[in-house]
Amino acid sequence: MGLYDTTIGTLLVGIFFNTYLYGLVTYQFAAYYRTKFNDRLATKCMVLFLFILDTFHSVSAIYMAWTYTVTNYDNPAALAVAEWPYTFTPIGTALAALVTQLFLGYRIWCLSENKFLYAVVIVMALPSFALGMACGIKAWIIKVLSELPSITPLVIAWLAMQVAVDTFITVTLTIILMRSKTGFRKTDTVVNRLIRGAIQTGLFAGIFSLGDLITFTALPTTNLYGMFAIPIGRIYTNTLLDTLLTRQELKSQMAGTYDRKTMSSHLDWAPSDQSQNTTTIQSRNIQLQVRKSIHEMTDRSSFDVDGKTALAI
Repeated sequence: MGLYDTTIGTLLVGIFFNTYLYGLVTYQFAAYYRTKFNDRLATKCMVLFLFILDTFHSVSAIYMAWTYTVTNYDNPAALAVAEWPYTFTPIGTALAALVTQLFLGYRIWCLSENKFLYAVVIVMALPSFALGMACGIKAWIIKVLSELPSITPLVIAWLAMQVAVDTFITVTLTIILMRSKTGFRKTDTVVNRLIRGAIQTGLFAGIFSLGDLITFTALPTTNLYGMFAIPIGRIYTNTLLDTLLTRQELKSQMAGTYDRKTMSSHLDWAPSDQSQNTTTIQSRNIQLQVRKSIHEMTDRSSFDVDGKTALAI
């Protein structure tokens, strides 16, 4: 392995992947505003904030790559000092994680109507955010890469807490959605799509956080951890925007929720003179139940539902 493979090489891999993810975030951001969802102002501001944060961090990461590989091409000693975009990474990641985790916690509250679960997310997410900010500030002060292992306990606490929050959110959402299955094919297809999204919510961020944790503790004198650390913020934003954008797809699927063949097989016990009415009533109840899941997994104002209907479901 070459002299710079585990220093500048792995750092560039992280920056390249981060740039790719930022491209996806940019596409999702444009799609979100092009679709013109009827979201609350707070939701729109949240999306805009994350996009600005991702833009700033991604541009600064490219600047860092330029500084290391072009400006200091003939100055290998520059690799011993962390450029400011590097030390900003924990701060940017902590901000993106906090916003995403609180938003997903709100989804849990809406779906379960359980304020305690939302409180648990808040109680876990805020210390994780504080630890991430502390890591960034300490790294900014230290700057010298060879001295960064001194903050290893802080990094371990931050990333472990971050993974714990993501795992709690993922497991909770999955359990809630599994319980909302109806046994009818089309509605369960929609619920399964929501479950897949819930699993993806914590899976990718958790993998990169664990990769960052392992490489930082095992190989602190290299930049291997940068390969995992730099893209994490984009993964959180990608998760949140994907959650918001899938509403249109799920709403279209809900338009055809009633499955006559599947429904009739479930209602063979019903008397023949009442089967049609029973089928209609159950179909409507199931559609409302799954519509509630889609509706509350995002933003209460995201669908064209009047106030009475919203209260009914």
